[in-house]
Amino acid sequence: MGCCFMEYFNVSGLVREATLMKLLFIVNVDWFFISHRLPIALAAMENGYEVHLTCGITDRKSELEKLGIIVHPLSISRSGTSLLKEIKVLKEMNAVVKKVLPDVVHLVTIKAAIYGGLVTRFKNIKVRVVSISGLGFVFIDEGIKARILRFLVTKLYRIALKSSNTKVIFQNKNDKNIFVNNKIIRPNQSLIVRGSGVDLETYKYLAEPSGEKIIMFLARLLKDKGLVEFFEAAITLKKSGFKGKFVLVGDIDLHNPNSITQNELTNYIDSGAVEHWGFSNNVAEIISKAHIMVLPSYREGLPKSLIEAAACGRAVITTDVPGCRDAITPHKTGVLIPIKSSAAIVTAVLDLCEHEVKRKEMGKAGRALAESQFDINDVITTHLNLYKGVL
Repeated sequence: MGCCFMEYFNVSGLVREATLMKLLFIVNVDWFFISHRLPIALAAMENGYEVHLTCGITDRKSELEKLGIIVHPLSISRSGTSLLKEIKVLKEMNAVVKKVLPDVVHLVTIKAAIYGGLVTRFKNIKVRVVSISGLGFVFIDEGIKARILRFLVTKLYRIALKSSNTKVIFQNKNDKNIFVNNKIIRPNQSLIVRGSGVDLETYKYLAEPSGEKIIMFLARLLKDKGLVEFFEAAITLKKSGFKGKFVLVGDIDLHNPNSITQNELTNYIDSGAVEHWGFSNNVAEIISKAHIMVLPSYREGLPKSLIEAAACGRAVITTDVPGCRDAITPHKTGVLIPIKSSAAIVTAVLDLCEHEVKRKEMGKAGRALAESQFDINDVITTHLNLYKGVL
């Protein structure tokens, strides 16, 4: 496998082996890797791994290279379905794998899992780790196109992932059951890790700010994250004389078929019902300005914004769907509402705004939940053990 034993040493209670092992991450785009997997990659480097990343590139390549990660650009499109372009991506991915000769591969996001799984399926790779962080619109949408794609994607997943050297991480039981029940993987290949973790030192518990209530939606501006329902609730409450702000934190994602358009966003803002605070590089600071976090999504893996909100001590309103319901303790750290119901958002917002003690107690309970279930250090430990083939 090309690894060379050097020494054993103990850090944070872990017996670790420093080697020349090569770890290759295959991801759709650089910013997603930074937001969801970078701490794991840095910890792997500290444990003696040479870390490579192949992904679509925006403007983050130099940032990653300065950290010591070896980046291999990939012409992958998250929404592209052109056969010739997809074959080109497969060839590029295969070339990277042949060049790097990784001992361990970690496949993250849908295309990376399928394409990376196909490319590495019969390679001499010690461990393959696959992160299913959500099933995407293909498993949500009931349109004809989505149903055809769902059939094809299921077949490809099965070919790509069903092997003895592959472990598949799910963020909720529902997604795991879909894969197992459809015989995409074997039951003993799966494990559940609730989200990508949160740095509890960065995301600190802070008391709510004084002044008018801030009701926050923090996510990519996608319709299937319940953005339309959030906006409708804001309109209803504004007309009723509600004294508070509905704010959007996040950007349009034009590579996703469920993204709102710039015109739609402009209309939302011009209505006066919502404010758009844009994308933030300091999410912890932004969350500290909120009183309530709302994510009325149609389905998730396990929403990072909700575990970050919990860590910061903010009550949550979210939908009773896979992923979202797994991010809270109902009635204790947040409120579950029906899917696609702006009226339910209105009711929940009014209730939490009216009952100050209840809302603040939910925030404190959320912090305790984050400490017990979402600590990034626990997530890192699990991944390092997976890379070693321990789990």
